[in-house]
Amino acid sequence: MATWNLSETQHHILICNGSSCNKAGAEELTQSIRNEIAAKGLDTLIHTSRTLCNGRCQDKCVLITYPDGNWYKEMSSEDAPRLIESLITGNEIEDKISHSYNGKCFERTEGTVKGIEKEGEIVKRVSKQL
Repeated sequence: MATWNLSETQHHILICNGSSCNKAGAEELTQSIRNEIAAKGLDTLIHTSRTLCNGRCQDKCVLITYPDGNWYKEMSSEDAPRLIESLITGNEIEDKISHSYNGKCFERTEGTVKGIEKEGEIVKRVSKQL
C-alpha cells in the first residue's frame, strides 16, 4: 500500500463505491474525478478515497468532501470537472448537495429513506417493551 504525503492536502473526497453506487457508475465517477485532479495538477491539494457503502443508496452515486462536510448526491462522471472547480473556488454544487454541515441542518427531501436504526437503539426499544 502506498503512503502519501498529505501535508499539503486541502480537500479530501470520499467516493462511495458500495454496491448500489457501483451499479450506478461509481467506478467511472472515481476515475473521472482522479483524472480531473491530475489534469489540473492538483494531486498534492486534493486526495480521494474509495469507500464502501455510506448509507445513502437512494442518492447514488454519493460522495463526501472534507473539510467542508458536504454530501453530494446523484453524481456522475460528467460532474467531475464541476466538482473539482467547486473545491478550488469554494462554491458548492447546490443542485447536488444532499447534506451540508456548515451551520446548516440536514434537509430530508421528499422520498428520502430514513435509514436503518443503529443496533443499540433497537436493543434499547426492545428492552423497554419487555
